[in-house]
Formats: sequence, structure tokens, C-alpha cells
Amino acid sequence: MAVKIRLRRMGAKKAPFYRVVVADSRYPRDGRFIEEVGYFDPTKEPSVVNVDADKVKAWLAKGAQPTDTVKTILKKEGIIEK
Repeated sequence: MAVKIRLRRMGAKKAPFYRVVVADSRYPRDGRFIEEVGYFDPTKEPSVVNVDADKVKAWLAKGAQPTDTVKTILKKEGIIEK
């Protein structure tokens, strides 16, 4: 099972916000997921990010791979090293 840490789009049309979730890579983007580990709201100024660092580190230790966008968010938050 290839596990990814990725964004799940939520919100209204033209007003998205995203939940950071851990999901099997075979599931659809907004479909089933294993665990929610945070959220990201790019519509606010500045962007709002709230991620549970302990959960993310635990999933990374288990072998979960973050997507490029999530990796950038985690680097900005200081959860993973650059």
C-alpha cells in the first residue's frame, strides 16, 4: 500500500480550503482517507496552516510520502528539514 500525505479540497467553488490527509495513493483526491493531520487555507492573507507535527512525523516514520505541495508546506512550518 503506497501511502501519501496530500491535500483534500474542500469548500465552495472559487473559495477552496484544504485538509491535509494521509491516504492510500489509489484513492481519489477527495475520497477515502486514513487520517486527517491538519488543514491549509490559502484564501486568507497570510495563508493559514495548522498541522499536527507529531502525527505527520509518525506517518513519515512509517513510510508515508508527502506530495510536492505538502512537502513545501511542511518545510515552511519547520516540520521537515530543507
